[in-house]
Amino acid sequence: MEKITTYIIGEIVSTNESEAFTLYKKSNFGKPIGQKIQYSLAEALYLVEKNKIQIKKSNKSLNFEEVFKIFKRIDSRIQLKYPVFKDLRDKGYVVKTALKFGSDFRVYEKGTTPDEEHAKWIVFCEHESKKFSWHDFSSKNRVAHSTKKNLLIAIIDEESDVSYYEVSWIKA
Repeated sequence: MEKITTYIIGEIVSTNESEAFTLYKKSNFGKPIGQKIQYSLAEALYLVEKNKIQIKKSNKSLNFEEVFKIFKRIDSRIQLKYPVFKDLRDKGYVVKTALKFGSDFRVYEKGTTPDEEHAKWIVFCEHESKKFSWHDFSSKNRVAHSTKKNLLIAIIDEESDVSYYEVSWIKA
């Protein structure tokens, strides 16, 4: 499969190439918006790193480092979020943005897709050096509970390794 050519315009990475629709149907990368597939920043970075897409800006092809630099201006948390996205996708999960839930990502169990099921987890990404209070933890847990998802806290260390802590509600 040849690299899919995408374009970044403002804060949006998209393409209308038919291979992008094939990749979406096969692996759930991107989201159909009209006649185009639109990628989240994390998805686009991942696909650039995996040599599945190339991103062009003003008809200039960008390498991974150039894309990362642009995305960091758009989303200052991308350096925290991307290692989590990459780790989860490499493990076979479908990972999508979760802005409307107030979290970083929503994650689908292996073998399910956003079209078939609801996400099992919402993910909050934090650096290992950041401390958060019980109030912060409680608010994250309430968001997860109110959206009927389990809370997954992803802790990223200095080497960009990720540790996960899952929180779920149980009825006593």
